[in-house]
Amino acid sequence: MIRVVLPIHLQRLANTGREVELQVDGQVTQNSILDALEIRYPMLRGTVRDHVTKERRAFIRFFACGEDISLEPSGVPLPEPVANGKERFMIVGAMAGG
Repeated sequence: MIRVVLPIHLQRLANTGREVELQVDGQVTQNSILDALEIRYPMLRGTVRDHVTKERRAFIRFFACGEDISLEPSGVPLPEPVANGKERFMIVGAMAGG
């Protein structure tokens, strides 16, 4: 099981807690996690990434093992601790301004 941490606005939209667990078949990548998230919580479609292009929304960041992986190619396998559920994949709502 993949552990995913959601920002508060997505928690409220999906009516979940802070962390959700997802079953991901095959290689664990940003895309495969987001596919599983959107299947389990269809109300989140289009909130984290664009409906058509599947690109990450501008004010959303992804973290794995304490590293910002937002700009990594979305098809690259994630670190083993995330893939085996020891570490969490974090979706963070970024803030602009100062």
